[in-house]
Amino acid sequence: MDLDPELAALRPLGGFFALRTTPRTKENSDPARLPTLEEAYAPDAPGPDPLAVRVRAVGERLRTAEARVAASIGQQGLAARLWSVALGCAALYGRLPDLRPGLLRWDTAAAAPDDLWLTEVREEGPGDAAALADAVLHGHLGPLEKALRDRYGVAAGLLRGNAGSALAGAARELERWARAQGRTDVPTRTRALTAELFDHPLLRPTGTRTATAFRRRSCCLYYRVPGGGVCGDCCFTRPPNAP
Repeated sequence: MDLDPELAALRPLGGFFALRTTPRTKENSDPARLPTLEEAYAPDAPGPDPLAVRVRAVGERLRTAEARVAASIGQQGLAARLWSVALGCAALYGRLPDLRPGLLRWDTAAAAPDDLWLTEVREEGPGDAAALADAVLHGHLGPLEKALRDRYGVAAGLLRGNAGSALAGAARELERWARAQGRTDVPTRTRALTAELFDHPLLRPTGTRTATAFRRRSCCLYYRVPGGGVCGDCCFTRPPNAP
């Protein structure tokens, strides 16, 4: 199935999967003025730091003054968006669009799920696991991990755990939608892709999987958010003592 200019097949799956490919029509909204993800990952991008803006926005919404916590939660949200888009395209189209960071613009002030705009839909190639790993793990989550480690001191194992959790969640939601729609081909393809991705050296140590369930070996730090607790896939069964 060829990619269409609006990636319309992703829309019925909801906000984490749908990807804007045309500018908003809302007054005073110009996506061309938004920073690219490439600028967010760069250590010396000109102008306001997009990553710092996003971490600050997440922290304010969560009511936490701990930048490390906001950075972790923000990274997991962006990872969920990227995995959902890529996995959705691979499972529904069998193809992957070019998702390089310079083509994706990011509204750092938007609420969850992260608002991304793909400025040009062009086919990258077959939607196999190797292409997904190249596009998401190496193209995005690797440079994002380095930026968050350098700027906020977030541990690599934690961030990779977030990446694994986000992938498992995207796969689970894609399968749920496909079964509700009677798309019996999609769960089979989704499971095969996800299993191969979790065999990648960067994702293999992040947790254990049983069918669609995932138990991670790290914690995203959500328990440190006021009123927060442990997530369903957390390594902890109850929140550690938080200050």
